[in-house]
Amino acid sequence: MNRKARAKNGLFGEHHGQGTDEKLNKFQSTEQEIRYFASEESKPFGKEAESVKRERRRMVKPIFIEGQRADSSFSHDRRLKQVTEKNERVQEGLEQAVNGSFLCGGSSTLEGKSRKEHSFPDSDMIKHVSLAVVDKLIDGLKVSHPPVERTLVTFPRRKLVILDINGLLADIVTPPPKECKADINISRRAIFKRPFFSDFLKFCFERFDVGIWSSRSKKIVDRVVDYLLGDMKDKLLFCWDLSHCTETGFKTLENRHKTLVFKELNKIWERSDLNLPWEKGTYNESNTLLLDDSPYKALLNPMHTAIFPHSFNFKDRGDRSLGPEGDLRVYMEELARAENIQKYVKENPFGQGCIDETSSFWAFYSRVLCNQSI
Repeated sequence: MNRKARAKNGLFGEHHGQGTDEKLNKFQSTEQEIRYFASEESKPFGKEAESVKRERRRMVKPIFIEGQRADSSFSHDRRLKQVTEKNERVQEGLEQAVNGSFLCGGSSTLEGKSRKEHSFPDSDMIKHVSLAVVDKLIDGLKVSHPPVERTLVTFPRRKLVILDINGLLADIVTPPPKECKADINISRRAIFKRPFFSDFLKFCFERFDVGIWSSRSKKIVDRVVDYLLGDMKDKLLFCWDLSHCTETGFKTLENRHKTLVFKELNKIWERSDLNLPWEKGTYNESNTLLLDDSPYKALLNPMHTAIFPHSFNFKDRGDRSLGPEGDLRVYMEELARAENIQKYVKENPFGQGCIDETSSFWAFYSRVLCNQSI
């Protein structure tokens, strides 16, 4: 039902305190009052001499009220004067309303012009005027403008993605293989860049807050990051190394010379390093994702706050996982649109499975965890 029909049916009565009919009656009564006073004052008083009548007519200047001629000689009547002024204000306001002044926020069309006489609007015109305008003109109420309709587009809160280096962005091989030339050698380590790694990094910086966390020494990490990221390293929120990992006192099952360490996300969330460029509480399990090719490094973290892509091997030169149509890239594009990382990862597992009681090496990792709790 449109606004006019609703007013006709009295649906606005309770909200405005008065129905439309009552407001129109005020206008009509105003018109009748003016007509009455005009007709009464135009009558001769008693047996007034004809000469006096002629003199009065000569001195009177004609004015127009409600489209009718009336004498100014009765302007001394306070009530008539008030009604007349009120009527003029109503007429002027209604003209502005009809012309869109009140409704569209425009200035008065009469501003800066000499005052002109206007006939009182008829009932049909009044019925087309917004009830809110009528309220303002009669009752002095403030016009309540209808809210502007907008299409609100909301975006999920920006997420933090923490990237490993070896096995994800590159393959770091020690000692350097003789059968294949590396992209660069750093501290007697061969660095093989993963195909599309640069494009993948650009994508991540566009969609996420990004940090690097490697379990290599700071000396190696700094040099490798300089080589792989170049100027993009300035976009990193942080770059952590082995010193930020949690030591276990155990060696990895894959390499008895490699120390087994954990990457505790709680250090990120609690802002254990005061140099981190955000306030505590900014990131949590709902908006943080660790990407690492070693599932055991996430054993101290809440479930579904990490994914474990399969490790990149330099011999696989046809690898396309980080490319535009690659499985990891597509997964991250979908995750960027998710409201909750933990929920999304739980519902959409990717890569290697996490380590839990069903894992074949759970006995070993349970000992490591028990040792951590002592």
